[in-house]
Amino acid sequence: MTLCPIALAVGCKKCPAFSVCPLKDVIGDQKKADDKPAPSDTKKR
Repeated sequence: MTLCPIALAVGCKKCPAFSVCPLKDVIGDQKKADDKPAPSDTKKR
């Protein structure tokens, strides 16, 4: 859940404090480094 007002408005990447923000994965919209993308079902039936 995104709580940061800047992340809600423009996203974490456009924030001037992005490089030093310790909470971008907690209150921002960035995924944690250990999060893996969900496996996609690409098999055709």
